[in-house]
Amino acid sequence: MQLVLFFVLALLAVAGAVGVVLSKNAVYSALALLLNFAVLAVFYIMLNAQFLGVVQVIVYAGAIVVLFLFVIMLIGGQLAPDALTAGSRRPARVVALIAGLVALAGLAYGLVSGALAPQTGQVQGSGSVQAIGRVLFTDYLLPFELASVLLLVAMIGAVVLARKPTKS
Repeated sequence: MQLVLFFVLALLAVAGAVGVVLSKNAVYSALALLLNFAVLAVFYIMLNAQFLGVVQVIVYAGAIVVLFLFVIMLIGGQLAPDALTAGSRRPARVVALIAGLVALAGLAYGLVSGALAPQTGQVQGSGSVQAIGRVLFTDYLLPFELASVLLLVAMIGAVVLARKPTKS
């Protein structure tokens, strides 16, 4: 039963992720992101990490998606049709394709080398708030800060792209 639930939730998570990327409407994309975050919270709860599940709902599904929706509404949600012409998108598509191939190659390397294999055994107190905080702010401080910088850069980029050009 738990395996069937996992596959149903995994299908929902992938559908939400695909919806984020393929949706032409930014509001629908944010709602698909909300679906993805909610499914990840259920995954955490299935793994007996109730604290992480609740934090996922409060911080990500609550605060981050609301912030994204606020920014979308602030900048209008839709770009003007002439804002991005076909010629100006070509370099971005090439860069995105190269970045996607590099990410796919890194994932394939991690799977083949066994670096992404699940670890066996459980550390004593690994699900407690103190253990999570200690690991997050010692071993994983750099990725934690890089994720926050990435979110900040994405928000600034969205505002810059949606800004109407000033007439001088």
